[in-house]
Amino acid sequence: MQLSSILLENAVNEFAKLPGIGKKTALRLVLHLLKQEENEVAHFSETIAQMRLGIRFCKRCFNISDTDICSICSNSMRNNHVICVVENIRDVIAIESTQQFSGTYHVLGGVISPLDGIGPDNLTIDALVQRVEREATEELIFALNPNIQGDTTIFYIQKKIKQFPCKITTIARGIAFGGELEFADELTLGRSLANRLPVENYVK
Repeated sequence: MQLSSILLENAVNEFAKLPGIGKKTALRLVLHLLKQEENEVAHFSETIAQMRLGIRFCKRCFNISDTDICSICSNSMRNNHVICVVENIRDVIAIESTQQFSGTYHVLGGVISPLDGIGPDNLTIDALVQRVEREATEELIFALNPNIQGDTTIFYIQKKIKQFPCKITTIARGIAFGGELEFADELTLGRSLANRLPVENYVK
């Protein structure tokens, strides 16, 4: 894409580096900014810069935060004896949007994947083990993606905390609501059968 302005072209190239943003969408965004008042564009850029410089990670759960301890961990209404273990920050946001969980979180920063060069030392597993011991955790809920890497990570952590009196659970896995059995893979269908529920607990 050749433009009549190097400055414009540079701006388009920077926007196009964002995930899901192609050159055409980037051009529309840049042209939109050109139509705005200078102070509005300056405020936009300052806000992005402040976010990048000022944002930090919670020292307890490794979620994003404006302070040393995030708003979830510091909320006295949350159950501090229940920890939901997730892979990344997006998973925290997804679970919080359901408004069905009142415990705390622990963000691993990924999952164990030797092929990708990610081992236990690259994740916040040691910090999680220390939390379970220090905070007398009653339940650890694994909310990791249902794949080999996720299951490997669960198995590894489970061995690390087996000496603690902590209940270990995972989120339910099975057929999605509205899905059809013939399109489900064998592993998902098998787990759905293994984790079957009484009808009175399911149909309400």
